[in-house]
Amino acid sequence: MNKTTFNLVAISIFLMTFSILLGPLINLSPAVPAVATFAILGIATFDSWSLEGRGGTLFLDLISGFSSEYRERILHHEAGHFLVAHVLGVPVTGYTLSAWEAFKQKQKGLAGVTFGDVELLSQFEKGAITTRILERYYTIWMAGIAAEKLVYDDASGGADDQNKLKGVLKSLGCSDSFCNQKQRFSILQAKTLLENNWSAYQTLVDTMRKRATVKECKDILIKQGVKSEK
Repeated sequence: MNKTTFNLVAISIFLMTFSILLGPLINLSPAVPAVATFAILGIATFDSWSLEGRGGTLFLDLISGFSSEYRERILHHEAGHFLVAHVLGVPVTGYTLSAWEAFKQKQKGLAGVTFGDVELLSQFEKGAITTRILERYYTIWMAGIAAEKLVYDDASGGADDQNKLKGVLKSLGCSDSFCNQKQRFSILQAKTLLENNWSAYQTLVDTMRKRATVKECKDILIKQGVKSEK
């Protein structure tokens, strides 16, 4: 059971408890909370078994999507990933800006940028991943958080990105303190790359807002003079 499904179950328990305690005082029919609880539990079950836990995410994303600030945060977050990946020579193969778009592309999460991880997979298969390629991905993963901090002075997204970084470092035997240190350093690295290409980043945000293709986004960056490592 994922966190969203767990929250739905918790809501149903709260509703039932609320109805038992306060129902008689406000003349609330026992059928009302019972039906609501049954419906929520049904949604949670369907979400867990049929949608692999993404149904709750889609619902919450739909509700949050009415907020323009929420949509803009996601846009700026993903544009940060896109630009930094381009600069570091990791090819972007796609992007989504909502949970529904991600769902249609059979991806998990609220939104995201996908990469052509040819070099990473090649090194992984050989069992010899270099520090250079890992450092690239650390910086790319933290680029969304870095972009939010630059635009909004704080970051509300990026939990999955942080888990990726910590997961890799933990598998290498790194301590919690080292993971936190590497995370902070990678955010600073990403912020520097974004600041050095700030005009191009803002243009990329405008381009992605129009749901331009990946090629169109890359062409914009190249036109803006953003160099890509080979």
